[in-house]
Amino acid sequence: MTKDDIIALPNPHLRQKSERVGLVTDEIRNVVKEMEEATISWDVSREHEVGVALAGVQIDRLYKIVVVRNNYDDKDDHTFTAFINPEITKTEGKLIADFEGCLSVKDIYGKVPRYEKVKVKALGIDGREFRVTAEGFLARIFQHEIDHTNGIVFIDHLKDNPGSFFQLDEDGKLQPLNYEKNIAGNKTLWNS
Repeated sequence: MTKDDIIALPNPHLRQKSERVGLVTDEIRNVVKEMEEATISWDVSREHEVGVALAGVQIDRLYKIVVVRNNYDDKDDHTFTAFINPEITKTEGKLIADFEGCLSVKDIYGKVPRYEKVKVKALGIDGREFRVTAEGFLARIFQHEIDHTNGIVFIDHLKDNPGSFFQLDEDGKLQPLNYEKNIAGNKTLWNS
């Protein structure tokens, strides 16, 4: 798989709920591999960004699967951990608004409110259940990706906050977007 296999809005599949995985089979392990390949392919095509995670729906596989990069501070580290049927079991702390982007929402970023800390349970690639406590950016990643498995895209959290949309300039710095001009009437974002 490559970056070209990652679906983007307005593809209506991004608004569908993914199905739980009953058994971790070779097919499921192959989907995980495809997700990792697509994320790395996207990553190497972007100068100022890092692909940190992906949900199965983003390669048009409606399974509750999320892959998270093991070291998102190192663009050369291409290893991931798979979370099958991930579920947030507890949220803690305040809601903090911070920047997010998405491989399925081209060239738009947003300041999204997310909880500071989450507890997640999932199945691993071996089919065994495990639990993780995540804080800060990793907690944000889990909330973003688990939203995907429920048909929610990060921009959905920002509909009532027009000042929260941004784009990268040629130097990789985030610049505010004009909501009325670039966001409000954009059928690619809202009419999927």
